[in-house]
Amino acid sequence: MKKAALVVMISGNGSNLQAIIDAVQAGSLAAEIKAVVSNTREAYGLERARLAGIHTLIKPKRKEQDRAQYDAELAEIVKAFQPDFIILAGWMRILTMSFISAFPNRIINLHPALPGTFPGVNAIERAWQSYQNNEIKHTGIMVHLVPDEGVDLGPVLAQKIVEINPQDTLEDLEKRVHLCEHELLVETIHKKILDLEEFHA
Repeated sequence: MKKAALVVMISGNGSNLQAIIDAVQAGSLAAEIKAVVSNTREAYGLERARLAGIHTLIKPKRKEQDRAQYDAELAEIVKAFQPDFIILAGWMRILTMSFISAFPNRIINLHPALPGTFPGVNAIERAWQSYQNNEIKHTGIMVHLVPDEGVDLGPVLAQKIVEINPQDTLEDLEKRVHLCEHELLVETIHKKILDLEEFHA
């Protein structure tokens, strides 16, 4: 069976990247991570990739570059790896159509909130605060396709509720959300790979 080619894009710690690496190494994900791309040099996820022997690329945006120009260059870099899927695993830049249009139905994003809630940054913190204010009973995570420039919008591939307990600190909630993220992201990639195999069968 041919392994699906993945490019994983990160900006930070890379714990979700690690979950993908672990699943690939364990043989539970029929994929090969062709490259890990970061827009920041200090992203610890780059070290995780290097330890796993995965090709890494750092592509910071130059101050004078506009977003579309940066994304067009980024698309050319990623295209070289001929990915079946591009996984945004903590990629902290909003992509423009200069990138997105190059990979229709192939960009998968993970967001630590349920559809339609807490788009953008600090979603877990904002959910925890909303719980303290009695505005929500729980939070969750979602994995979705990125068809356009909408922030944390797009067709939902999977979602999961994450409970918030009265005694939870923000750190407690963050740990629980991250554990759920790791599982759901790997499960969703696995399903997309199976869909791909059926499409090519």
